[in-house]
Amino acid sequence: MSYTKLTRDQIAERVAQDIPDGAYVNLGIGLPTKISNYLPSDKDVFLHSENGLLAFGPPPAKGEEDPELINAGKEFVTMLTGGSFFHHGDSFAMMRGGHLDIAVLGAFQVAENGDLANWHTGAPDAIPAVGGAMDLAVGAKKVFITTDHVTKQGEPKIVAELTYPVTGKKCVDRIYTDLCVIDVTADGLKVIEKVDGLSFAELQSMTGATLIDATQTFFE
Repeated sequence: MSYTKLTRDQIAERVAQDIPDGAYVNLGIGLPTKISNYLPSDKDVFLHSENGLLAFGPPPAKGEEDPELINAGKEFVTMLTGGSFFHHGDSFAMMRGGHLDIAVLGAFQVAENGDLANWHTGAPDAIPAVGGAMDLAVGAKKVFITTDHVTKQGEPKIVAELTYPVTGKKCVDRIYTDLCVIDVTADGLKVIEKVDGLSFAELQSMTGATLIDATQTFFE
């Protein structure tokens, strides 16, 4: 059977479904920032940005951008009623103090025990990007990862053990890839959803760690 990978927007839409009403959430740079476009209007979700924003909304309409309202990825945002902005240091105090319910981050690798690598590949010519990822990985109550299932070279990004520098140990709770959704559990990596047409055997062959099949299909 043939299958179609999820687009970045479809991954963002899927993550948005799992963010509960009333949650305080940090969206990392890159794909995670797209999630703000898919949060339903009937949910109160308080988005946090490490550069000092709380309760911001989706991007403004073209021509209505405010250069002083940007997220950590330097993308324009809007502020919701009751939203606030504050010092960078206060923002990190929120992150480190356990006040965020969920952090959604990207990844270079995720290990089967929940270890995360997302700031440096270890290559001598690579530009490291620490940012606030380490603080978010250990400070948020839950960590969701959004990533392609494999690299551009076809190498697995979900592995038995990290080979890249560690961001946080045993911090990842759920992984959303362009092929599936995986829960990191004490029993191992449980695949709870996968794209239609993709067999579990095919998915396992593209993964560098042992998977447990608990799947249903999605985005049929």
